Amino acid sequence: MRWTVHSERAIYDSRWVRLALADVEVPGLRRFDHHVLRMPLPAAGTVVHDPDRGLLLLYRHRFITDTWGWEVPAGAVEPGETPEQGAAREVVEETGWRPGPLRALTTYHPSNGIADQRFHLFLAAGATHVGAPSDPSESERIAWVPLPEVRHIVSRGEMRDGLSLTAVLYALALGQLDGAGELDGRA
Repeated sequence: MRWTVHSERAIYDSRWVRLALADVEVPGLRRFDHHVLRMPLPAAGTVVHDPDRGLLLLYRHRFITDTWGWEVPAGAVEPGETPEQGAAREVVEETGWRPGPLRALTTYHPSNGIADQRFHLFLAAGATHVGAPSDPSESERIAWVPLPEVRHIVSRGEMRDGLSLTAVLYALALGQLDGAGELDGRA
């Protein structure tokens, strides 16, 4: 059944997030207020894969959860950018490597029961080193991690970021990192 949204009002609003209170009704059941997070900027992340080196990953601390973990390069898609352009820009800014051609993996909403946040995931075939990252505050370490070690990182819970975990597992599940899978009909 489709819920009816009677109105929505902002409680807090910034460039990054808007907290709203929606007046919603579940048909035939009840009407109530529901908190909603609106994220005006989508995010894009890239699994950068080189068959000889593995995946290009960042090791970083996230203050909100006070955790350390491995992540794929990712960030906000700026106004005027396509998700693909934003994903490629983020790889260069965060790692100093320019990704090879990007292919779309998927787009999804990570918390669609409370937020409209949207993640666009891409796969890049290799990368070329172009210099130091333009934003060195993004990570403690940048490394090419061989696929067997990536699997261990995932199994040990050392990839805690939902965007990164989804992107890597999606690429692994579809065989995109071993050459055996297809994506949208393309090998």
